[in-house]
Amino acid sequence: MSAKKIPLEVLFGDPELSQVQVSPDGNRIAFVSPWEGVKNLWLEDLETGERRRLTADRGRGVMGYGWLPSGLLVYLQDTGGDENWRFYSLDPAGGEPRLLTPGEGVQAQFLAAHPDYPDEMLLLLNDRDPALHDAWRVNARTGERRRVVENPGYLQLFADDKLQVRAGLRQTDAGGAELHLYQNGEWRPFMSWGLEDSLGTMPLQIRGDTLYMLSSIGRNTAALVAVDLKSGSQEVLAADPGYDLDSSSLLFHHQAKEPEAIGVMRDRMGWIVLDDSLKPDFERLGELEGDVYVTSRDLADRVWVIHEDLDLAGPRFWLYNRQSGELGLVGEAIPALAEYTLAPMQPVRYSARDGLEIEAYLTLPPDREPRGLPAVILPHGGPWSRDTWGYNPWAQWLANRGYTVLQPNFRGSTGYGKALLNAGNKEWGRAMQDDLTDAVQWLVERGIADPERVAIMGGSYGGYATLAGLAFTPDLYAAGVDIVGPSNLFTLLETIPPYWKPMVALFHTRMGHPEHDAELLRAASPLFSADKIRAPLLIGQGANDPRVKRAESLQIVEALREKGKPVEYVEYADEGHGFMKPENRLDFFGRAEEFLERHLHP
Repeated sequence: MSAKKIPLEVLFGDPELSQVQVSPDGNRIAFVSPWEGVKNLWLEDLETGERRRLTADRGRGVMGYGWLPSGLLVYLQDTGGDENWRFYSLDPAGGEPRLLTPGEGVQAQFLAAHPDYPDEMLLLLNDRDPALHDAWRVNARTGERRRVVENPGYLQLFADDKLQVRAGLRQTDAGGAELHLYQNGEWRPFMSWGLEDSLGTMPLQIRGDTLYMLSSIGRNTAALVAVDLKSGSQEVLAADPGYDLDSSSLLFHHQAKEPEAIGVMRDRMGWIVLDDSLKPDFERLGELEGDVYVTSRDLADRVWVIHEDLDLAGPRFWLYNRQSGELGLVGEAIPALAEYTLAPMQPVRYSARDGLEIEAYLTLPPDREPRGLPAVILPHGGPWSRDTWGYNPWAQWLANRGYTVLQPNFRGSTGYGKALLNAGNKEWGRAMQDDLTDAVQWLVERGIADPERVAIMGGSYGGYATLAGLAFTPDLYAAGVDIVGPSNLFTLLETIPPYWKPMVALFHTRMGHPEHDAELLRAASPLFSADKIRAPLLIGQGANDPRVKRAESLQIVEALREKGKPVEYVEYADEGHGFMKPENRLDFFGRAEEFLERHLHP
């Protein structure tokens, strides 16, 4: 008996609840929810339970937002997926949104805010030079802004708790990095590290004269380290022997004198609690069924917002009261999923052909014996990223339709230490691709997958891996689905966004240099092996993609059509690097569903 079919609208529509954040006073929460089919910003009074909509956007919707200490809300949008982010402020008490940053052609990024400056924040704008973001001090209530530091060539700037720019990070030609300190209008070198540590070492926060950072220098995994900016002395605060600590999960309340906790994504999310006063809190949160993320805290550190990630349900949002220990459910991201049977996600491991251990996540159809099934390999994007445990709409969609799904964290993935990461250097289309081939063999050897009915599908680097899989191992896959994947590594490197120019050495040293490694890049570019592709291919592209230009898809489509190869192409005029609008997601995944059914269920 087959599991009840989950509609695409449930899987790929916008969630009913997302991005829940508590207000600075702890009395309200804001969240993102659709209105007339578009994601908008809402507010809920925690005492009365009253909810009201704050924005009325009918375009791309609210992409992200945050509270300022004063109680103002700041949210961001782009145009058609161009990633030129604009910031707006909004007073929940009433009034129209105020545009805080320049419009067309300028990208804004958030840098810092602090309760001592309730209406102000530091933003980064590339209005002077598209390749460089200068630091601006912006008053979100009045709209006043002034440039405070002109960026002389740094990839990133860092500010302290006084909203003063204190440091800048730049990459070296060899792919490493240098951290320079800024004082009295002058920059001076402070510390540096090589290519092998360039993705595992990163500054996080500056408090007073202490820099808190992740560092893999002298170790395999990235640890949390405190660095004295005056003496240069370092102290390791937390580390895990097998996994990098998670930079996005650092808990460090403005009232705290030292970091309080930090997450580590092993097979599942775990926490290293550094402040003993928080241990009862994490013991209470540990009673939840899924993986726990602390995503928002009020200024008094009394109320926390908890994002709970599960595999057999969509994310849940909780309010946790530290004084009472009460956990109250705010709501579920996708409540409609409760009507359907979801598939568990299992952490697995397999050995690559050279003996390197690869960790992956396996999702099996919930209603079928795992023998001789059609299968889909889902390589993640980045590639300097990783897949994690929890609800994944792609995996649930495919498993619900009867496919085995495997998500390998191939070499070059982050989170597993620099040995696995650096094993992917200059291995696009080579050993990185072999890890995916070996994943197929692992499924076949265990009898789970039918070797004649395996597809590969992914977005961005995962899209590249799809093209590479079909071009370099043409007998392996029965079909491929590529979303915004590059086909020619030369043109990809030539057309990176201008604000990525300061990090071009990263691409040259980890992918290959277009002059020094021309033969390698040509061999790794699926476009030049398009004649070897035999399996049918579906490609989806955003017309405004600033990272992987539409030409990356168009040139391989043209090459395949000239050779009479089976390729289907769909382009969305109002999308960029991925499909943010629900109507476009539903259209593409509807096409992908029919495509896979046609080629994997003969």
